[in-house]
Parts: sequence; C-alpha cells; structure tokens
Amino acid sequence: MVDSELFRPSLGAVVADEGVRFTVWSPANESVELLIEGSGEALALERESSGFHSLEVEGSGAGARYRYRVGQAVMPDPASRYQPEGVHGPSQVVDPASYTWRNGQPEVAGSGVIYELHLGTFTPEGTFTAACERLPYLAELGVDTIELMPVHDFPGRWNWGYDPASFFAPSRAYGTPDELRCLVDDAHGLGMRVLCDVVYNHFGPDGAYWPAFDPNTFTDRHRTPWGDAIDYDGPSSAGVRRFVLENALMWLSEYRFDGLRLDATFAIIDDSHCHLLTELAGLVARLPGPARLLIAEDPRNTRNLLVSRDAGGTGLGGVWADDFHHQIRSRIAGDDRSYFGDFCGSSREIAETINHSWFYRGHHSRHHGRPRGTGTAGLPANLFVYCIQNHDQVGNRPDGARLNHEVSPAAYRAASALLLFAPQTPLLFMGQEWAASTPFYYFTDHQGELGALVSEGRREEFADFEFGDEVPDPQDEKTFRRSRLAWEELERPPHAATLRYYRRLLSLRRELEGGVDVVQVLPAGLALRRGRHLLLVAFESGAEFQLPGEARVLLDSEDPEYEADPAAPLLQHRRARFERAGALLLELSESP
Repeated sequence: MVDSELFRPSLGAVVADEGVRFTVWSPANESVELLIEGSGEALALERESSGFHSLEVEGSGAGARYRYRVGQAVMPDPASRYQPEGVHGPSQVVDPASYTWRNGQPEVAGSGVIYELHLGTFTPEGTFTAACERLPYLAELGVDTIELMPVHDFPGRWNWGYDPASFFAPSRAYGTPDELRCLVDDAHGLGMRVLCDVVYNHFGPDGAYWPAFDPNTFTDRHRTPWGDAIDYDGPSSAGVRRFVLENALMWLSEYRFDGLRLDATFAIIDDSHCHLLTELAGLVARLPGPARLLIAEDPRNTRNLLVSRDAGGTGLGGVWADDFHHQIRSRIAGDDRSYFGDFCGSSREIAETINHSWFYRGHHSRHHGRPRGTGTAGLPANLFVYCIQNHDQVGNRPDGARLNHEVSPAAYRAASALLLFAPQTPLLFMGQEWAASTPFYYFTDHQGELGALVSEGRREEFADFEFGDEVPDPQDEKTFRRSRLAWEELERPPHAATLRYYRRLLSLRRELEGGVDVVQVLPAGLALRRGRHLLLVAFESGAEFQLPGEARVLLDSEDPEYEADPAAPLLQHRRARFERAGALLLELSESP
C-alpha cells in the first residue's frame, strides 16, 4: 500500500537527511548492486523478503549518477527521477524539496476549458521553458486547464510520449525536473490548472527497464492491443501496482500537477477485489490541498468509471467522451470508416448525444458487433470531456490533418460554437483556436530494427487508404518538425480572425449557466438553450429556425470580424435563416 497523506516515496533514489536511500523491486534476484559514478565500487543492496532491495548511502546527494547491476546486466533505475543522457544512460538523483514553490494550486470553478498540448511541438524550441513563455497567451485566451501529453522520458530525440520508458523522469528532451516544476508553478500563478497524461496500460518497446527487474510484470491471462497485459491482479502483482501508484502520486505531489489523464484505461485489466483505478482514486482523494482530477480515456462508455467509490464505482473525475467528436466528424467531414460507421451525424443524433453526454448507452454497435455503453442518468455533464479534435484524432490520420484542413471555415466555426456552448467540458487541441495550418503527425525516433518496424507498420496501417507511399514516415525527422505549431500565423489572415472568434466564444462561455435544452432539431441544424442563451447551429445551408422570443445577437459566425466574405444569416419576424453553415448565439429577453 502507498501512503498518500504526505506521499512518502520509496521506489527510486530518495534524498534523506544523511544521504540517499536507493530502492528497487527485483523479487526474482537474490543480489542487486548499486554503481555510483565516481565511487569506483559496487555496493550490494539489502534484499527484503517482500522482493525489494534497498540501501542508504551516506554522503550521497542530488546530482549523483548511478546504475544497478543484476547479474551481468547494468541498467538504469526503472524509477529514476531523471535520465540526463537518455533512457539507457545513468540515472540521476533528484531532490524535489530543493525547488522553492512560488504559487499555490488554484481552485478552478465550474467545468473548465482544457487545452491539450505536446511539449515538443507546441513551441519551436520544444522545451518546458519555452512553453512557460506561452502561458500568458493561454490564460488570456480563456483556458483554465492545460493538459500535457506524456512528459516522461522516451527513447530517442522525439516521441508522442506513448512509448513510456522512464516513467518517473521528465524527458531530458524537454528540460530538467525543476524546469517542469517551474512550468506548473507559472501556470498556477496565472490561475490555470495543469494535468499530466500518463500511460499505465503498457510499457514502451525500448528503454522501459521495470520488466527487466521483474519478469512477472506481464500475464497471458489478459490481452491488450500491445500484447500480454500488465499483471495488476495476479499473485505477483504487488510490485508493479506499487510502481504505478507511486508514479501517479509523484506527479501530483513532487510536481504539483492538478490531475492526470489516464491513457487507454480499457487496457488496464484488473479482476482483483479492488481495481487499480479505484485504489488510485482513493489515494488521490486523500492528498492534501485542492481536489485532483483523474480523467480516463475510455471508449467503452462505462458509467461506473464516474460513479463515486462510496456508491461502488471507480470514482474518477472525468472521461473522454468521443461520441460527440465522431458525430461531428461524420456530419461535416463525411467520415465513415472504422468506428465512424456507427455514427450518421444527423442533427437528431447530435442533439441526443449532447442531451445524454454519450450517444451509445447500450445501443448495438455495428463496429463492435455488440451493445456498447451504459446510461448516464445522474452524472453531471461536466464529467464528460468533449472535443472536435485531439492528438489521437489528428495524429492517427495518415496525413495528420486537422479538422480545419478538411471542412469549410464556415462549418469549422459552427462546430466550434457547438463545442463551446455544450455543458460538457470542452478540450481544445493546440492550435485549434487559430485553425493552425500545420499538421500533427505521429512521430518516433526509435533506433535500428525497431525504427524500421515502426515505419513499416505505419504504411501497413493505412494500406487501404489512398495515400500509399505518401504516408509520412514517423521515423523521419521532417515528420516531427512539420508538426510544430507556426506561431507567426496568429497575426495573419485567416488565422487571426479564427483566433478572435475563439476568444469571443470562450468569453461568452463564462456567462453560460445550467444544463442544455434542445429547442429545435432540423435536418440542416439544431437549436440549443442554456438559461437565457440560445445557440442556433446550421451544418449546411437552408436551416431556418423559429425564435422563442425577442433576442439580442451576441455572436454571429459570419461577422466580418471572423469572415472576410460573410454570408450573414437572415433574421426577421422571429426567424433565422442560414445561407450556409454557421452559428448564432443569442441572448433572449426572458429566461424560461
């Protein structure tokens, strides 16, 4: 069991009063030796009956570099706090207490607005420090929650982050541990929360040394898309469970992250009496300070993830709800491959999705060949995270195309208005707010045979698409560099106009109150109401709405401020007719 009250870390190198205590889990080995650079000797760790090996070394301290030797193998610490020479190099002792925090963790009211970003491509420099310089921009935009794609270290010079190797170590490609702390600290000073994306469903294919110390890390009793599952429920699962739980608490305590986004929770398989995620939620709930968010990425539409632990649920604080994204893509971009075939994108289905947060609530799924999902009654809408694009839905397209690359600007503005009017928690993917021209590809930097296999696998994945040999090679450095945002676009048309539009939408969102009522559903669009605010969304031309009363226009997506060649909807006799896709946000003279 992990102590969450004060979070007393045990794994890895922990700085103590007289030196450093080194601890590693290696139950199958009788002997583990510690090699500290410059000492010239191998120190035998003391083996505990539980399978842990530990030793306190007096006089050692932060900055010391070390490795472990097991038999003939010399390896870094699987719980290393920093890998300055890469995931295969020596580990470095880090003292988190040496950083002086300047700002407390903020209390963010309401559901918030999440901004997802990848550190390596968010700025030209691709570092924690460079990201700090952009924080005032995000605060001014209207974002109150930043979500960092995985920052733990990975093999090579660049990576999405979903090939986890050094789980406890911020990537040296982005900067030092204290530079990450400074990023979180600066965000807190601007009143923004920071979430960290973590991966507990698999170990990366290169540089993840925990399984080398524990041969029982995986089990063939469960399978995942990555092969045999991590053994979270077997008789030898105590070590890897501790590894994951301590890792989560470390990010929340040593770095003061305000929450975690849990990658692919459907592949965290645990049939024990207390699921790993339930145990994690219980530990996190006992951390001092503001409540932390735990958000699952899970396509199963399982309400139990969001039900409180007291009521027998997992007790998480949110879930990515992709049905909304799929409906919108189906409607305005015409997506119909794979799981998109389950969505027709009709106005009725979009309205039903927003009303219930999920569309699939036990309905039969043709793609899965079985019923999918559960009901959402009693679950607040802000527990469901909505988007019209995210790293997966952009980067897992052969050409890394963003939504704005594939639909008209008018349709893009309509979808954006709907996203930011709905009561669910909206997530923006970096650059979305100015309709960035840059793609976001899938990229890696694996060496040798593994790199070649990744490149070949990517080509095979899209063999049935029209791209053929044009699918960008994830191993090519140009693939990574082309994914970087071009910040100079902010001042250029049409991007500057889109940015003004998003700023206005985000400002108006702060005035919205209460749940949503579907007022009108048309073949070409729908009307939604929240209190005194009414949103009319047209997905195509010809949508004509009946207004329930006198109204004042707060936002028109065809305003010349947002569109150089506007086709304004016609407003007369309490009717609104759209000439093309678009959105009108109105303030009614009387609340319902």
